[in-house]
Amino acid sequence: MKPTDIAAPDYFHKVVDCQWACPAHTPVPEYIRLIAAGRYSDAYMINWKSNVFPGILGRTCDRPCEPACRRGRVEENPVAICRLKRVAADFKDDVKSRLPRPAAKNGKRVALIGGGPASLTVARDLAPLGYQCTVFDADPKAGGMMRSQIPKFRLPDSVIDEETDYVLSLGIEFKGGVRVESMKQLLADNFDAVFVGSGAPRGRELDIPGRKEAAANIHIGIDWLSSVSFGHTDKIGKRVIVLGGGNTAMDCCRTARRLGGEDVKVVVRSGFEEMKASPWEKEDAMHEDIPILNFMVPVAFVHDNGKLTGVTFQRVKAEYDAKGRRNLVPSGEADETVNCDDVLVAVGQENAFPWIERDSGVEFDKWNMPKVDPKTMGSTNPKVFFGGDAAFGPKNIIWAVAHGHDAALSIHRLLSGEDVAERPLPEVHISSQKMGIHEWSYDNDISPEKRYKVPHRDKVVALKDIRTEVELGYDVKLALGEAHRCLNCDVQTVFSTSLCIECDACVDICPMDCITFTENGDEADLRQRLKAPSPHLEQSLYVSSDLKTGRVMVKDEDVCLHCGLCAERCPTGAWDMQKYLIDMTHAGTACPSKNRSAA
Repeated sequence: MKPTDIAAPDYFHKVVDCQWACPAHTPVPEYIRLIAAGRYSDAYMINWKSNVFPGILGRTCDRPCEPACRRGRVEENPVAICRLKRVAADFKDDVKSRLPRPAAKNGKRVALIGGGPASLTVARDLAPLGYQCTVFDADPKAGGMMRSQIPKFRLPDSVIDEETDYVLSLGIEFKGGVRVESMKQLLADNFDAVFVGSGAPRGRELDIPGRKEAAANIHIGIDWLSSVSFGHTDKIGKRVIVLGGGNTAMDCCRTARRLGGEDVKVVVRSGFEEMKASPWEKEDAMHEDIPILNFMVPVAFVHDNGKLTGVTFQRVKAEYDAKGRRNLVPSGEADETVNCDDVLVAVGQENAFPWIERDSGVEFDKWNMPKVDPKTMGSTNPKVFFGGDAAFGPKNIIWAVAHGHDAALSIHRLLSGEDVAERPLPEVHISSQKMGIHEWSYDNDISPEKRYKVPHRDKVVALKDIRTEVELGYDVKLALGEAHRCLNCDVQTVFSTSLCIECDACVDICPMDCITFTENGDEADLRQRLKAPSPHLEQSLYVSSDLKTGRVMVKDEDVCLHCGLCAERCPTGAWDMQKYLIDMTHAGTACPSKNRSAA
């Protein structure tokens, strides 16, 4: 194998698995160290730059970073990255003085359709550069689905208000209660660019017998959640069936419990493990005495002269073909009718673009979705960009933020007369953490503690009020303990071939057997000759240039804990612990600076 080029921006970025997995590439270990040091405002600002909504995401994120966390290779549970993000938001000082100031206008106007996370991210990136950003939303306040579809017991209005106001305070014009009816009209209004972040606003229907007759008590999940959120709905029947296995279904069933539902059931066509809902969402629902019934497909709504009385289900089972693809087939058991007063249908969401004329230059595919470049977020109309659920269908908030950053960069380059397809490289900074011969600027002891549970409000109290937040968040002591579980994966082991005397002291002390000195070879061969064989091809091998004996040093990045024992033990300083910080390119990012400050 060739020597590893650790100067390549993506190499160490990929090693920081949590940041690599985050769509917005938030520098996770960096802000967790700041939390451990009690620097909550600094930790918040690092998050604010990357993911824009730390307080919101600290409560609601789908946490793609946590399955990637290396702590999960030491023990069962990863670091509670998401809930530590909330800690930064909960304990920060007033950060308004640290936000960008509204800039002098540069004469360019950008329209943003929808006031959700994607549009607000675009506006956050462009407004400080002088763009006149105008956000249009049918609802009276900003937030989009974060405000309308996430229940208040998970995400209080006060958190949404604070973090959307941070964005709007940058000189952004928000036109609430305004529904955009025509893309062609927008383009005719002399907007230089249009960003569509209107979400996936239509819930999927369930067209089975009885749907029309019993319509009065059959509700589309996302519409019903919005109605509850804005105070239009405040009660539901005692017996409720929720159809669907995603996070919206979990929000529906938990909301129904708070509005009078005494017997609330979730019914899902798939198995429990195949449900799209996050594991913690399912746990929270079951903790509130909501059973989840699996492998049941609704076949009819039962009614008595238009009054809903129940739902009939067919029982199914999973069968797999030769390629491992799953099919649900009838189990042969008799159909079962479950009695109920109301049904909430949460079987998926769809996009709807009736306001985008098909001759506006925006082309659509056979699924009636806009054709969007996943790199630039641009459509076939060079002035129109998409992001969030509006671009590729329903996903989650952190993906909407990532799309917003990409679209803002594209809009800035377009209106600056630059190539939209060209994406500037991120700024990378690597610095030694040495403070003495064997002393580091960070705590490199690996905490033996298990993951700390987030305190919850008493269930009886929580179920009484739909606006009472259930999760209480970590206090300072719990946050410190959880922060110490982080393995500092962004502090890299950097090897200097010229200083190595091949004493193998690093090999002897490594607790994970991840360092091997051996003859070089091709990757498949080398992976089998390591001290601990390395089967995970998606994880890199760090290979040195030839040493004096002709051997090479090979370190398996997959199992390295970044504990620094190799650097502490090395008698010649051939190993160093160097902090890697990548600053992703956003709209208006200046050229890389010689000196880089983390916070």
